[in-house]
Amino acid sequence: MNTIIDLFNDHKSERSFTDKAIDDATLDRIISTAWRAPTSVHSQQVSAIVTRDPLKRAEISRIAGGQPWIAKAPVFITFVLDMYKTKVGMKLADKEQIAHQSIESLIAGATDVGIALGSVMAAARSEGLGIVPIGGIRLHPQALIDLLGLPDHTFPVAGVVIGHVDVPSHHKPRLPLETFRHDETYVTDGLEEKIAHYNQQMTDHWQAIKRPDGETWSESVSGYYQHIYFPDVLPSLLKQGFGVDK
Repeated sequence: MNTIIDLFNDHKSERSFTDKAIDDATLDRIISTAWRAPTSVHSQQVSAIVTRDPLKRAEISRIAGGQPWIAKAPVFITFVLDMYKTKVGMKLADKEQIAHQSIESLIAGATDVGIALGSVMAAARSEGLGIVPIGGIRLHPQALIDLLGLPDHTFPVAGVVIGHVDVPSHHKPRLPLETFRHDETYVTDGLEEKIAHYNQQMTDHWQAIKRPDGETWSESVSGYYQHIYFPDVLPSLLKQGFGVDK
């Protein structure tokens, strides 16, 4: 039995936490996995801002649209696309950074943030803690930039709540594996039917856990993707000095 694979396959996003503290040694081990995680061209263009102060966590909760678990759990980590650090490093070599003017830099940086985030989530769960990743920090990104004192050429991409679980969550069904894994070429045949079947699975899941307000997957994703749900991202990126036209 591969315990690492079992850990990943047992993933749940928790949203009920106690306020019990996480000791420094445990938190250091967890964060070290993101620090050691791979980055594009060894750029190390990721930084992590650890927030333990309850007043700041409450403010982050508000910035993220009022997610109470951010304020409740003892630790919140914001993962930052950090091209300020690379700019300073290049200055030591008498070079000028221009990569931050490109879409590629945003894709590469967000990818590296995702790798770091995944490492921390797995590490935290291996320590018996619960986690929930938070994209909602991009709802009002400038407010978070100001709160965390982020310099130019940085952007808060995603965060994660870490804490001791109070009331455990339930595993959600997933779309069929064949809608995720494609061998050699992308397969579109039968996709609509598979999604329709999955929608019914989600309805059954919500009924089983007594959540009459639960939506199908189609309804849930429509609530986000039928409009631009984080419209302040582009203005904040531009204000931070990033470019999107190259």
